[in-house]
Amino acid sequence: MNLDNIKEFFNNIPKYNFSDKAKIFVSISLGWMILIGYLTWWNGIKSLSIDKGFRWDEWFWFGFIPATAPYLFYFIWKKKE
Repeated sequence: MNLDNIKEFFNNIPKYNFSDKAKIFVSISLGWMILIGYLTWWNGIKSLSIDKGFRWDEWFWFGFIPATAPYLFYFIWKKKE
């Protein structure tokens, strides 16, 4: 996948006709990832260790995976029409 395909994908997102239910689920997922990112950042700052950096592994396992797993299960178990 090259850069033009990625740019085209993101340019076409506003043209999709999402249902209200889909908008709610995507908003909850994005909100969850942002909340966990904030908490990960805050815990890194308040840490007693010398390294005050952002812990990407914590955000990935506690923010990204739980927010995207329901969509994966949905597409796996979706009934074929």
